[in-house]
Amino acid sequence: MNHALRRISAAFAEAGVSGRLHAVDIDSGAEIDAGADHPVVTASVHKLCLLVALHRQAAAGRLDLTEQVECPPADRTAGPTGLAAMLDPVRVSLRDAAYLMTAVSDNAAADLLLARMGLDGVNEATAGLGLTRTRAVHTFRSLFATIREDAGPAGTRALADPQVLARLRALDPARSNRSTPRDMTRLLAAVWRDEACTPEHGAAIRRLLGLQVWPHRMAAGFPFDDVHVAGKTGSLPTVRNEVGVVEYPDGGRYAVAVFTRAANPAAVLPAADAVIGATARIAVDALRAR
Repeated sequence: MNHALRRISAAFAEAGVSGRLHAVDIDSGAEIDAGADHPVVTASVHKLCLLVALHRQAAAGRLDLTEQVECPPADRTAGPTGLAAMLDPVRVSLRDAAYLMTAVSDNAAADLLLARMGLDGVNEATAGLGLTRTRAVHTFRSLFATIREDAGPAGTRALADPQVLARLRALDPARSNRSTPRDMTRLLAAVWRDEACTPEHGAAIRRLLGLQVWPHRMAAGFPFDDVHVAGKTGSLPTVRNEVGVVEYPDGGRYAVAVFTRAANPAAVLPAADAVIGATARIAVDALRAR
């Protein structure tokens, strides 16, 4: 395990990021801890918590997943995907909004669900699962509003300035949506063991996580037709994250959480994306070697 930890540390350093990782064999409990209990900014990884909260409420009969909600263009959280990028009025079911939130990380869809459940509903779900270090304090609209406020009049151009980045509340785990790598693998393991929800709802959550379209982070570390990766990414300025479950054809299944911060403020850093898959692979290989 020490060899794996050294390789993980070296990979983060070579990619120009600081990283925190936790990986666990869902069935045996064997783990790799590379900063597992360090507080981290979740960014869109917190949509996993929303997804679980939604299905826990549905399982309890507190909402109907086929319920229709309106998403008018004048009152829509901004973003580059899904409803957030659309121009016309939309009516969608809660479960289809959950699909958009999970598969393409749609911010508008996430905030539709938050409007229905509330931040308290999400925090109730994570607390109920024993995730004591995980908390949602912002909707995605309010999270992005803090970035605009903290960046000042120069707007997004200021996000290349290290001094501006240092004052962003969105990048401070004490003031943003937050968790730890261990909490996130615990949540994933609970979903895969049908402990987070009833089996019907657990299967629905696993299906949606398996439909995520982004292959450039965790999935890039497992380029095999018979290995399945289901997960959720998260991104903010300098932040690149992914949590997911890697399933092998022999039945092995591994929950992995990787959270990174880049020294370079550039929006496009392929090495910073790729190191998430590379370190996840090192961790899973070490667990399988046991």
